[in-house]
Amino acid sequence: MNITNKIITSYINTLYTGSSPKLNELRAFAEEKRVPIILKDTEGLLLNLLRIKRPERLLEIGAAVGYSACCFAEGCGCSVTTIEADKETYETALSNVQNLGFDDKVKVLHGDAREVMENLASGISEEELYDVVFIDAAKSHYKAFWDLALPLCKDDALIICDNVLMKGMTASDEYDPNKKYKTSIRKMREFIKYITGLDYADTCILPVGDGVSISVIRKAGKV
Repeated sequence: MNITNKIITSYINTLYTGSSPKLNELRAFAEEKRVPIILKDTEGLLLNLLRIKRPERLLEIGAAVGYSACCFAEGCGCSVTTIEADKETYETALSNVQNLGFDDKVKVLHGDAREVMENLASGISEEELYDVVFIDAAKSHYKAFWDLALPLCKDDALIICDNVLMKGMTASDEYDPNKKYKTSIRKMREFIKYITGLDYADTCILPVGDGVSISVIRKAGKV
């Protein structure tokens, strides 16, 4: 289900050209196999945000098949570190990054993102901090990912979270008529309330794709 008008979404998708033929092939493969990757309108929004931000380093939580990491690296030339928990999916992402020729820009790490992020934060230097963190993994762990991302962020970094509206379920229980996702919905609502109430973050929620939160972090103002 689209969270916005289907006609408008379909029209926007007709304007999509993609980043490159090879990335378009990877997108088509992922969509055919129903591998969750960023939606087309989300991709357009994020790439333009990155072009404005011009990050040097980006951290992604949730590599999937490596599509978005390669897309970000190509779109703005930044260095991307992406984390994937599933071993088979990690190997697929690693293979795709290599086959697409992004070995020098994209580093794929395997493991539970919470453990990997803790390890990354251990002894990290100012030069190694990230300009952007993109969270697109297990929705019930978003708050944990957010809290672990903060020590890895530069001042004025962006933290972007995908799928925060969960096909409309975050906004209304009517989109979960069988009460199948009660726990995930509750946790996502708590997460959104949390990040929109922080003194050190300016956050907006946009009904793009499946819902995107964009937060500007002011670490200097964090208590």
